[in-house]
Amino acid sequence: MNALERLAETIAGRADADPEGSWTARLLARGPEKCAEKFGEEAVEAVIEAVRGDRARLTAEAADVLYHLLVMLQARGVTLTEVLAELDRREGTSGIEEKARRDG
Repeated sequence: MNALERLAETIAGRADADPEGSWTARLLARGPEKCAEKFGEEAVEAVIEAVRGDRARLTAEAADVLYHLLVMLQARGVTLTEVLAELDRREGTSGIEEKARRDG
């Protein structure tokens, strides 16, 4: 099991925790929309650091993005396993072809 899978398991385990004692539980208790908003904020921060070129800050922000992505997925009942299965399905397919299928 890799770090991302462990993190997803931890987030799932905190879904029913007391929001007073868990940041993850607090985010989830605020609902999927708030989780999505938080993900968006972190994504913007990662973009800013990518443009600035600070590798250490980008690395930290990317970790925040992954955490908040997993929280958002948990809030909507989507598992990391499902996302990984979708990536497996797309493997070997041109990004141009995949986009054309979705847009078509």
